[in-house]
Amino acid sequence: MGVVVDPQVPREVAGLLRANAPLLSRVRAGWRPPASESPARRRSPSSAVLLAATPLVIALMAVLLASQATAAGFVLLGTYVLIVLVKIASISETAEDERPQDRGVYEQARWYDGRFLLPEDFDHDARLVLARAQRAIGSVLRSHVNAEGLLDDARNAVMLPAQEWEIARLLAKLSALRLEHRELLARGIAPEVAAVIEPLERALVNSEAAVVARVEALERYAGHVAEAERAYHARGQIEELRARLPRYEELLAESGADRLGVAEIERLAEDADVLERTLRRSVESAHEAFRYLES
Repeated sequence: MGVVVDPQVPREVAGLLRANAPLLSRVRAGWRPPASESPARRRSPSSAVLLAATPLVIALMAVLLASQATAAGFVLLGTYVLIVLVKIASISETAEDERPQDRGVYEQARWYDGRFLLPEDFDHDARLVLARAQRAIGSVLRSHVNAEGLLDDARNAVMLPAQEWEIARLLAKLSALRLEHRELLARGIAPEVAAVIEPLERALVNSEAAVVARVEALERYAGHVAEAERAYHARGQIEELRARLPRYEELLAESGADRLGVAEIERLAEDADVLERTLRRSVESAHEAFRYLES
């Protein structure tokens, strides 16, 4: 599983957060990007010395090249050029290491703190429940019957991501409380505290059951949508075959075998009508399941 983002977060920001789960974990652990500085302030003392020494080195090289010590002038020139190249390379590496995108992720993570959840926010059981919800939601949103508007695609696009976020938020809270509860039990419980612990454990179990009930409602909705999807595809295939019927009928008539195939061909039209009714019933069932999700 990846990063779960509140659907109210702008789409571009949500995409940035989902694509940078490891960096978000580092931000949460306390990582901060290096303080940004202007190019003038980032210049190291060695760069300043190198810049100040340039006129002196050039003058010295000119004197050496014009004198008997031409070789020394070339050595000095080569050494100076090498130093300049090394310095340029180090500056380039520093600029590359700054990674301005990391700063952007950091700033958005701070701004939208509490509006996204990371994989480590969920314990093992919560991850399994959340994965079920995400599979059900994904199957509905990716379906052809949703894309063709046979379902309420506009409401699906709004309500289903909101359901995912609410389920994830509750599961993250539940995971945190379960961890605290396990740590408390690991330290040992006094007999006097046992009576208080039992209702808390029931609260955890009942809360998980309520979240799972939400997920099961999503799965039922996805099941109705899957049934409608199968009928939709089968109807399309039947319609394609019906369009070819005249060619088959012509072939049967020309071959003198039309009496043998008429019943089978007529059954094809009946199948199309059955699938049309099945599709309508499946879509109606999906709408009923959708209304249950809203209650």
